[in-house]
Amino acid sequence: MIDPALRIGVVGATGAVGRVTLQCLVDRGYTNIRAFASWRSAGGTLGTLEVEEATTQTLGAGDLDVCFFSIGTQLSRDLVPIAQAGGAVCIDKSSAFRLEDGVPLVVPEVNGERALEHTGIIANPNCCTIPLTMVLAPLRDAAGLRNVRVATYQSVSGAGADAIADLRAEDPDDHLLRMDWEFDGVEFDEEAKLRAETRKILELPDLPVSATCVRVPVVVGHAESVWIETQTPLTPPEAERILAQAPGLRLEKVPGHGHAIGSDDVLVGRVRADSAAENGLVLFLVCDNLRKGAALNAIQISELLVGASLPSYFGQTAS
Repeated sequence: MIDPALRIGVVGATGAVGRVTLQCLVDRGYTNIRAFASWRSAGGTLGTLEVEEATTQTLGAGDLDVCFFSIGTQLSRDLVPIAQAGGAVCIDKSSAFRLEDGVPLVVPEVNGERALEHTGIIANPNCCTIPLTMVLAPLRDAAGLRNVRVATYQSVSGAGADAIADLRAEDPDDHLLRMDWEFDGVEFDEEAKLRAETRKILELPDLPVSATCVRVPVVVGHAESVWIETQTPLTPPEAERILAQAPGLRLEKVPGHGHAIGSDDVLVGRVRADSAAENGLVLFLVCDNLRKGAALNAIQISELLVGASLPSYFGQTAS
């Protein structure tokens, strides 16, 4: 459900995800939108919107119903509580609050009901966790999950607008893969996030999840190879039928990055038996990481709250 009068703030509006968030909001019919960024961008414009500086005063003034945050983890920790205290429901796309007890971590197609449990902050999952859990959830419901292994191939837009500019400025033949995540000597924090967030969203705290994450020289679109072992057998045709009927998924024989760009769906295909595991399946998925992997998922979360018809979620604007 869409409430065009909803008073919306987009913090980090000049970044890669922030710009897509603004475009998605306009495309969906929202009109009461404000754009916030750092002092360096304040005073500029994004289309018809003037960019305001994100400060304690502007975010805590009490004149926003919902605020989307597309900024770094530390900045989110600093600014989200300010907007929350001002009465806004904050939907944060960083890792700042994802694993905190009492903060819902939501993919609307998977656990949308959890959004209604918020106390002012809702976390938007990692851009690879979102499509992964959308594929795993219907298979979990049909046959249970024994373990999951995943390899991600993540575009540079996941690292922000500067990374996109760097890629475009380089000779593609000379481009080096940059693993821009923190490394603890065993795994990247991105891999740990993918495991922990998948468990929280699916409500399977002991699910074995093994992840290997890499950056690839692609501007937009995250891809994942996924190996799944189910509790009870599923043939590839049965799995395809289940996935084809799941919300937000589009079944394709061979999903590709080009098909995913600009799409609101998660593309999934190449479903086949894994002979290396009992009840094993292998599949491949692709997602526009700036849309469903970030901006659109957050907007859909806010629309769940409007659809709940609970005025306390959005001050006086919800009905």
